[in-house]
Amino acid sequence: MEPPSQNLKTAPLLSLRRFHISEDYGFLLPNPLMPLLSCQGLQSYREQRLAHLVLSFITMGYVWQEGQTQPKEVLPRNLALPFVEVSRNLGLPPILAHADLVLTNWTTRNPERSLEIRNLDIIVSLPGGESLRGFILVTVLVEKAAVPGIMALVQAVNAILQHSDNSLLRALQQLRLSIQDITRTLGQMHNYVDPDIFYAVIRIFLSGWKDNPAMPVGLTYEGVSTEPLKYSGGSAAQSTVLHAFDEFLGICHSKESADFLHRMREYMPPSHKAFIEEIHSAPSLRDHILSSGNDQLLTAYNQCVEALVELRSYHITVVTKYLITAATKAKGRKPNHLPGPSQALEERGTGGTVVLSFLKSVRDKTLEAILHQSD
Repeated sequence: MEPPSQNLKTAPLLSLRRFHISEDYGFLLPNPLMPLLSCQGLQSYREQRLAHLVLSFITMGYVWQEGQTQPKEVLPRNLALPFVEVSRNLGLPPILAHADLVLTNWTTRNPERSLEIRNLDIIVSLPGGESLRGFILVTVLVEKAAVPGIMALVQAVNAILQHSDNSLLRALQQLRLSIQDITRTLGQMHNYVDPDIFYAVIRIFLSGWKDNPAMPVGLTYEGVSTEPLKYSGGSAAQSTVLHAFDEFLGICHSKESADFLHRMREYMPPSHKAFIEEIHSAPSLRDHILSSGNDQLLTAYNQCVEALVELRSYHITVVTKYLITAATKAKGRKPNHLPGPSQALEERGTGGTVVLSFLKSVRDKTLEAILHQSD
């Protein structure tokens, strides 16, 4: 007969609590509803941006889970409170914006390799599968293609301040090349995004609750406000890139378009908005070129404007394919696995605009910026 184990005297008494097992519910997690999240542990700016990304995706999934015919009208306080707190800390609205969907939502598969779509992935997703991944990552690459153009803006502004026309000419040439690269990169959308999936599945999850007939009164953020709040959905107009280019080139849009574009700046990180304002307050490029009498500068400026017109014309082509043509197809589609057309949003972009008229106005006003020596 073996002697009793000496470990029996020192072993702790068995208890369920030590194993997170409930005496009332067993292995079930008691009251599993999401607790109120604390934002106190978010130390850095990057951590807060990532938290905003995750909370915005959860919010869009919750609000639009039943489609555009039955959106949720109240965001529960255990989601609304931390989302609004993080948003206030960042100076961003409590909704999914371009700053979340694109600027924060990417990672490399292999950091040693170049930034191309096969080496990229998204961090958080929504319904839409590979088409959603493609939509986000092509837009990430568009932002990356703009980097030489952004650097050219800085070089150009400093060149004007330093009265260096040679440096200004090189900057304008670099800006033109960057805008042309943006247009080429945008063309990858056709390779990675199915128009039917974008229109019938993805678009609703990017839509907001301002200027949206599906949610005419907005969304109530429980514990934040007793009245519904209204915010626009994610939109390319929330990208800082073209705002900065417009300000630098002195593009003047119609009042209606300008009002919308300025409202979209409230959906940008405040530091990015401040960059646009800094470009706006810099010496006028157009005035400098006209007063210089330098034909090379005038030609280089006009080439930048023409490249921007081409980009905006191409964007109209892309939007027509993914919104207007897709809407027509959806109306005549036989019953299949895709949802029906989003009727409340048929002619609107996810930001809430009547999209084609807006884009054409912006394109046409850009064309009007072409300079003539007699100007």
